[in-house]
Formats: sequence, structure tokens, C-alpha cells
Amino acid sequence: MDFNDTKKKVLLLMEKGVKVTNPSSIDIGDEVDISRISGEGVVLYSGCKIYGKKTLVMSGTKLGYEAPVTIKDCQIGPNVELKGGFFTNSVFLEKANMGSCAQVRDACILEEEANGAHCVGLKHTILFPFVTLGSLINFCDCLMSGGTSRKNHSEVGSSYIHFNYTPNQDKATASLIGDVPRGIMLDQNPVFLGGQGGLVGPAVLGFGTVLAAGVVFRGDSTEDNALIVAQSLDDKKAVFYPGLYWNISRRVLNNITYCANLIALRHWYLDIRSQFLQKDSMGRELFTGALEKIDIAIEERISRFEALVKKLPESARIYKSVMREKASKKLMDQKAEIFDKWGEIEDIFYRFRDKGIDVPSRTSFMEMIVSEIEKGGHGDYISVIQGLDKKWRETGTSWLDGVVNDIRKGILEKIPSFG
Repeated sequence: MDFNDTKKKVLLLMEKGVKVTNPSSIDIGDEVDISRISGEGVVLYSGCKIYGKKTLVMSGTKLGYEAPVTIKDCQIGPNVELKGGFFTNSVFLEKANMGSCAQVRDACILEEEANGAHCVGLKHTILFPFVTLGSLINFCDCLMSGGTSRKNHSEVGSSYIHFNYTPNQDKATASLIGDVPRGIMLDQNPVFLGGQGGLVGPAVLGFGTVLAAGVVFRGDSTEDNALIVAQSLDDKKAVFYPGLYWNISRRVLNNITYCANLIALRHWYLDIRSQFLQKDSMGRELFTGALEKIDIAIEERISRFEALVKKLPESARIYKSVMREKASKKLMDQKAEIFDKWGEIEDIFYRFRDKGIDVPSRTSFMEMIVSEIEKGGHGDYISVIQGLDKKWRETGTSWLDGVVNDIRKGILEKIPSFG
């Protein structure tokens, strides 16, 4: 795009009400549709670069206050602040914010008031409302929930890392921190991951979990309200055999659980979130963008899972050659079983992704949400969800738990050695 075309687009944005602090420093791509950028309360500070035909910027958004911002194909909801960094193919719901030097890449969703300080890297990460990330964090391939407000929120301490790449060069490592069926109700105890620590994926953590500062946690802690101040490791050296997976049960089960939670989240967006986000044309585009990111996330996790499964015959061969007569028959059976049944497992994921889950709890919960929106006259997502009484929160959780459990049950019937 030449300078004159950029200047024209900047002037058109200013005419519709966008505040541009340094017009000559702004770059807007040819493909950008400026009708998708609101003029109401939007501020573009020096150095903003806006690209992508899918880009959407809603009212009250502020870009680049601390440092230059680049956005590409992001859908940005009302009153969002992206203070500096690079943001692509991700969604930011109302009042989400990120500090400078951020890098937020494909298929991230930051829900209402989710936020991070400076130097945060995310990819394929979903943060439920209020989740807070400190500084100097790498937190890719996670879904994190928990907390009830900005004063009572799940927290990831500064200098934290989610380890999402293995020595065997696979990324079937997504971690579920909290969960979708309960976390969606915004009434659970927050999770605390202490600074200068780490989490080795794929992991599952319950609500209220506290990992002390400096702990690198390898494993799961599925019970709620666990305090983990250290984790002992065997100091002895062992031989590393490239391509050999010694134990696959936990890895397989955690991948199934993560995919099932993403599918439950997709149904929540289709049936519940849609009631709040599609009030006008920009809201509809924001909803479309969020649903697209969930679908990308599901595809990513299934493809990473499949890549792991395809390595298992070679893993079994190496394992047999190393262990010889000491080889575990159960482990050999598990590797063969999931490899042979992968096509059927994949079909279960996609079938549940695409079909409506028509159960009484879903129907009654949807009706209650519609009634609450109409009664309140405002349709504020957080207010409506947190205003539900315990019975209705349990009804919604029961519906989404049913989605997760039906997927797990259907898959484990195909691979009974993992049961």
C-alpha cells in the first residue's frame, strides 16, 4: 500500500471519530476494511500497524499506548487495551488487555478482563475471564479458568513457562488448568502458578491449585485446592532413546480430556455465548471470530494427537528391542490399540464437535439464559452468569460435563486397555 492510500484510510478513520495521536506513523493494509473499525472511543497511538481482511476493532479499544502495536486478522471487542507487541489471528473480548512486548499468535482467546503484563507469549491459549498473567511468560497450548473477579482471579506468576515441546519432538502437550464445565460458571476458586516456575504438558490441574514459586511441576493434580510446594525427582541418570515413549496412558488420557473440553466450549459458544455477542453486526463478527478460533484449536489438538499416535509403532519397536523379555505387554497393547483405532477416535471427536447435544439440561439452561437476558435488559455476560443461582449453575455444568464424559466414554470403549 502506498503512502497516499494509507493516509486516506487514516483520514477516514479520524473522520469517523478514531483518535490518532500521530497519523503519519500509522500503517493500514490494502485488505483492511475500515468499516470494521469502530470510531467510538478508539485510540491509535504512534506506530500502529493494522493488517488483515478479518480484522475487527470495536468501540473503546486502545492500541499501542506503551509501544508500537501490530494486529493482523484479530477480532477485538469493546474497551480492549493492547499496549504494545504483535497480535495475530486471535480474539480479545471486552476489557481484555495486554502489556507491551506481547506476542499473541494463532487461535488465542482472551475472554472478559483476562490480561497480561509485559513480554507475554501466547499461542493456542484460551484464558477465561479475569485470568491474569505476569511478565516474562511463555504460556502456549493452555486453557486456564478459575476465579470470580479481577480481585479474585487465577494468576500465572512472572517468569513462568508452560513446557509444550518434548525431546521426542511432539506437541501433544496441551494443559488444562481448571476446566470448561465448572470454570464457565465463573464461581470456582482461582488457580495460582507461582513465579519462576513451570508446568510440563500435558497436565491437568484442579481449581484452587497452588504451585509454589520456583516449582516445575511434572504431573497432574486433579483434586481441588491442592498446595504443591515441591516435587521430588529421581536424580539418577538414565539412557535417552529417541522415539521411545515409556508410558503413554497419562499422555493419551489428558489429550482426550483437553479435546473434549474444547468441544464442550464450542457448544457453550454456539448455544450460550451467541446470545450475548450477536447484538449487532460487529458483535456477530466478534462471535464468528471466536468460534473460528475454537475450531482452529480443536483441529490443532487433534492433529498433534494424531502425530503422536503415528509415532507409536516405532516407539513399540524401540521399546521391544530395549526391554526384550521384560517388555510390558500392557504398554505394547496400548500402543498398538490406539494406533489401530485412531480413525474411529478421530471420528468421535468430529462427531461431537459438529452435532448438537440435545439433553434436558442443555434445553432448560438455554431457556433460563434467554429469560435472564430479557429480564435484565442488559445482556451483560458476566452479570448474567454470576447471577444464576446454584441450581442453574449446576444444570449448565451438568450439560457440559455430559459432553466431556460422553466423548471420553466413547473413545475409551475403542481403547479399553487405557480404562
